[in-house]
Formats: sequence, C-alpha cells, structure tokens
Amino acid sequence: MDFDTLLHAKFGTLDTALTDWNTLVTNLEKLEKDASEGLKGAAAKADWSGVNSQVGRRFIDKTAGEFADAHTQATSVRNILRDTLGELKKAKGDLEQAISSARQRNVSVVPSGKNFTAKAVDGDAGKDVTQATVDGVRDEIDKIIRSAAESDSSAAKILRALVDQAEKGFGDAKYADRDQAAAAIRTAEDLAALAKKDPGKLTEAEFDKLLNGLTRYSGDDLFATTFAQKLGAQGTLDFWAGLNDPNSRDHAADGKRFDQYKDLQKQLGLTLANATQSGSTDMSRWKFDMLQAVEKPVGGTYGVSGYVVMSNLMRWGDYDDDFLTGYGRNMLAKEQEGARDGRRPEQIWGYHGGGLWPHLNTTGTDFGFDPMTGYMKALSNSPDAATEFFNSEFIAKDAEHNPFTRDTDGNGKKEHIGLSNFQYLFEEREWMQEQDSEGEDSISGKNYLAAALEAATTGHPAGELPTSATSTHSPEQAKLFEDIVESVSKVPSRLTDNSFMSDSLGQISAEYMADIHRGLSPVTENKELLYPVQGTAAELGEQDLTRFMYTIGQNPEGYAALTVGQHAYTASAMEYHFAHPEAFVNDSKYTPTQNMELAIKDIARNAGEIQGTLGAGRAYASELEAGTSDAEFNDAITKAGELGESLVGIGVGVGTASMVGPGGVIVGGIAETVAGEIIGSLTEGLMKDSSGEVIYRNGEEIEATRESTFRLVEKAAQEAGERSGSPSPHIVALVGREAELGFGDAQARISDFVDGVGVPKALEQEK
Repeated sequence: MDFDTLLHAKFGTLDTALTDWNTLVTNLEKLEKDASEGLKGAAAKADWSGVNSQVGRRFIDKTAGEFADAHTQATSVRNILRDTLGELKKAKGDLEQAISSARQRNVSVVPSGKNFTAKAVDGDAGKDVTQATVDGVRDEIDKIIRSAAESDSSAAKILRALVDQAEKGFGDAKYADRDQAAAAIRTAEDLAALAKKDPGKLTEAEFDKLLNGLTRYSGDDLFATTFAQKLGAQGTLDFWAGLNDPNSRDHAADGKRFDQYKDLQKQLGLTLANATQSGSTDMSRWKFDMLQAVEKPVGGTYGVSGYVVMSNLMRWGDYDDDFLTGYGRNMLAKEQEGARDGRRPEQIWGYHGGGLWPHLNTTGTDFGFDPMTGYMKALSNSPDAATEFFNSEFIAKDAEHNPFTRDTDGNGKKEHIGLSNFQYLFEEREWMQEQDSEGEDSISGKNYLAAALEAATTGHPAGELPTSATSTHSPEQAKLFEDIVESVSKVPSRLTDNSFMSDSLGQISAEYMADIHRGLSPVTENKELLYPVQGTAAELGEQDLTRFMYTIGQNPEGYAALTVGQHAYTASAMEYHFAHPEAFVNDSKYTPTQNMELAIKDIARNAGEIQGTLGAGRAYASELEAGTSDAEFNDAITKAGELGESLVGIGVGVGTASMVGPGGVIVGGIAETVAGEIIGSLTEGLMKDSSGEVIYRNGEEIEATRESTFRLVEKAAQEAGERSGSPSPHIVALVGREAELGFGDAQARISDFVDGVGVPKALEQEK
C-alpha cells in the first residue's frame, strides 16, 4: 500500500465482494441449520442396517459438519473483509483530510514514485511555513499510509492462512475481525521466538508471558499453526528437553516456576494438537519433520529419545489421526526391533535408572520415561486413530527372531505367534516400572492403555459419554472388543493384576450390551431382530463372556458400569418389544404377542445371567482378606447414573419412532422411558427388595444380588407393558422365573472355571 494507491483507491469491487460474502454467510447459515436439524436429525432417527449403518450415517455426520465449517469459515472471511474495508475507507478519508488540512497551512503534498513529498508551497504563501510544520504533515500522512499498509498486508496474510487451514473442505477457525486474527498470529510469532531461546535463560517475565500466551491462545487455530511452524519440529523437542534438563546449570525463571511446568506442558501439548489438525502445506511439513526428528536423540548430556520427549507433549488435545498413526507405527517398529533383539522397553528407550535423568512429564502421574504412556493418552483422545492402531500388526508369526511363543493347542509345546498391537501391549509388553510424585508405583502406563482401548472400541474419547452417533460400531471396533473379551477370558490376571483398568473395560462393555445379550442368548434364528444392532455386532462366546464379566465384576467401577449398562439395555429392550410385538419373529406359527413373550423372556434370562456373573465377582472381591467393601461398590453404582442416562438415550440400537424424536433425542426426555425410571431407581437407591433392603447394596450375599435383579427385571417388564398400553401380569411373572434360570446358569458356568476359593483359572499358560 503506497500513497498514490490509497489516495485514488476505488472500493467498488471490494464493496461488491463484501456484499457477496454477506449473502454467502446468510445462505450457509440456512444450509448449516438444514444439515444439522434436518439431514443429521433424520439420520439419527433412521433405522440403519448393513453397510449404511457404518458408512451412511458417518458420511452424513461429516457432511453436516462440513456445512458448519463452511459457515464458520465464510463468516470469518466476511468479518475480516468487512473490518479491513472499513479501515481502508477510513484511512483514505484520513489521508484526504490530512492533505486538505496541510493545504490550508500552505504545505503541499504530492506523489513521488511510491512515496510522497511534503513541502511548503511556492511563493509568499509558503515563506513563513516552518520545517516543523512540514515534518508534522509528513509524519501524520506517513502514519496513515503505514496503518493502511498494515491493514492490507495483514488481511491478505490472515485470509491466506484461513484458507490453508484445511487441505480439503473448510476450516473451523472463527474470528470476529481482522485485529483478533492478527493479534493471534503476532502473539504466536513472539512466543515462538521466546521458546527458541535457551530455556535456562528465560526470565520470570518471559516464562510467564509464554505460559499465559499459550493458555489464552492454545485453542486458536491461526495461533497454533503459526507457533508450531515458527518454532519448528526440532525446536519443539529442543525446548521441552532443554527446559527439563537436570544437568543444566541454569533453569528457567531462576528455578522459580517449577510448579508451573505442568501447566506449560499441558498448554504446549494442546497448542501442538490443535496445530496438527491444520491441512496447510507448512503444517504438513512440520508433521513430516517431527516424524523424522523423533528418530534421533534430543539434548546434549543425556541424549534422550525424541519419542520420549514428544510423547510427553501428546497427553492433551486431539492430534491429527494420520500423524498419530504414523507416529505410533514408527515407534512400535522400534519396539519390535528391540524385542527381537531381546531388549526390554527401558533398554529400547535408553532409560537405565539412577543418575540425573529428565522428568519430561511434570504432572505427577509418572516421570515420563516410557514414551508409550504419553502416546496411549494421546490415543485416548483420538478414537479413529486408536482403532486403527490397535488393530494393526505388531509382529508376524514368521518374523525373523520372533521372541513370542505360546502353547496354543495345549500339547505342551510352544510355537511362534503373530501379535497385533493390542495383543503386544495388553498381553506381552513388560511396561516400565515408574513412580509417581508421591513415590508410589505408577499405574499411568496401563491405565492410559485402557483409556485408549475405550476410545478405540467406542468411537468417543475416553471419559466421555456415549451418544447415538457413537453407538454404531465399525467392524474394526467390534473386532477389538472381541479380542479384549477373549484375552481377559483366557488369562484373567491380565485384568485382576491391573484392576484399575476395569473402569474403562466396564464402560466399553456397557456400550456393547446388545452384543453381550446376543452372545449369551440361546436363540439361533432372528437374533438380529431380538437384539438389533446398528453397525457391526461383536461375535462373543458364552464362556468368554462369563469369564470376562466375572473378572470385571470384582472391581467396583467395572461392576457398576456393567450393572447400569445391563439394566439400561434390559429395560429399553423390553419397552421396545412391548411397543413392537411384531419386531421379533421367532416362529411364523406364533402370534406377534407370543413372539414378543419369547423375546421378553430371553432378555430377562440374559439379565439374570449377567447379574449372576457380576454378583459372583463382586462377592468374591468382598470375601478376600482386606477385600473391596460394599460401600465402594455402592458408591460406584451411584456415580454411574450419568452413564446410565446416556445409555438410555441410545436405546436398543434402533431409531424407533415411539421413543426417538428429531436429532435422536428421546421423546419426553430420559425420565419418561422405562429405562430412565429403572436407572433412577438403581443409582439413586430408590428401590428396595422384599426384605426392605435397598437393591444391590449388599453384594457379599449372592442371594441379595439375586433378589435385587429380580426386582428390577420385573419392574422393567411391568412398566414396559403399562406404557405400551398392553399390560401383562403373565409376562411379569414369567420374567422373574427366567431371570432365576439365568442366575442359575451363571453360577453353574462360574463353578466350571474357578477354583475352590473363587480364583479364575487361566485357559492359556500365563507368563
């Protein structure tokens, strides 16, 4: 932007462009609403099956999201154009006013190439004009031009950056005006320059500026990408390793900010995660560079692996799926190479204990020596990447120097086996022994592994609640759940020795309750009508399920999740079949009501078997010396209420018009369903058994669990019949007997695989 250009600027084209963008924003707002409330809402309500259940709904959800992103991006572009146009028009007006004012003071302003010249007018009129007056005019006009040039150039820079955020489609960066976006970019450049300094030389003020800036802007797209690009992949590793170098003579902020390192670690991780979501050419290069940089040691004295450094920055945020899977693939390749050479993880990653070693994780859960720990935490936030990662091959059966062998057929001879990433990490890997900040043995590695498995099997980040959108499981998700059930069934100690993993495995199982019912049901025909599943159903064997649920039932959180999940599903399924007696066709010679009766009986029997299995596990845990108390189990049930309500919202896996409205929302709310009432009775302690005891509050006595189960199952059948308008005391009486049979089935199967004191026997030789 120069003097002549601004003075003679014509804004007609820009005015037209702004008008067009205003129109586009209005139209996209309507399209976004139509896509979200119409297209996506109809998809949530529809009864999906086959390939469409896995592809169609996901495609529609993604399409609706693209409309939202298009509207957001168009709004940001419009806002920046509007802001810039207003600033340029004002600058032109200011320039014209300044020239007019100068003329009145006998100072002429004329173009001079791309610049201008200010001088006193010729003749007598200008003889009394001082140099100070001329300089004042020159400075005023120069300031106007520089301001206009800044508006013009920064707008161009910001608009290019916005468009570059998404390689395909649209970005979701949202800005109210040009100044907001420009401030984000400018701050990112300043903070990246700080992070490039020797960390030991950072002053208190500089450390605070860096932390406060990252905290404020970590969720800002333009800030994140600019910061990551300016700092660079290698610069990122050097900064975090250097900041935590125990061998350094100097420490950031003179050692007065150690207690804030955990906040800096989190905000830096969130910023980088946000940046990786960008599809810009520069960020694609950054991701490529990072995958190269982590292959080399970082730092001078100790030379810690780049994977160890970066993994500790990956514990927060949602990293780009392709970047995460590539990162994990390369890291597991190094573990495979080390395993074939007979090295343990601490040897592979260079940690030998003792001495001055960097504590690259500052949160207190562990010291960050094992890169797999941070990577598992990253996967727990990124479901699609987690699913792909765990289903990938770790080592082939015929790989050279394959160290993994098992007696797979019980003949006493071991043979080499191939392993998936899941099998290696869950069954074979010797996780590093670490401590937390209190000096206790750290559980974070395997705990984050369980969280990552939760994300991989459910389709939502670990710790979040399920929705109708995540209830449709892909073949890869279902296969992984099958592998988890089989693995725990074969060697229960894989879970009992790490019981803290049970909360995640319990929630996973609660979200696969329809699949569990299928696995337990003796029905051989039309099982997909009895227990409808949108997406792919996990194929689960009855023996594996019994052993798996008995094992999970020994942990309060796992027990609570499965108990709540079972009753939410049982009540929803009964309500569905009472309302749709024609849905389950077991035999054409039966009437719809008779078929419905068969369906309700099967559901009740499965409920009894599930609760009998879980109750036996709970009772065993309570009987152990210094075992888990009833109070812990009861507290866990109460806390599981929110999970139960979410599962009620999902229903039985079909979008039935009687229960589900627009957007997949339960008509009348969760509490208006049978399942909602059942979950409220269970988690809030509102229901008592025949002895007057609150249900499920006495787990030490298996008879108390039996009584609690019958009460809730009968209540579900009674409520379902009444709400359908066809109450059936006959069916209510039948479900109690069926639940009794299921409870007995569970006790019989459990006795086949536990020893005299209730310890489950391994089907596979344990290491």
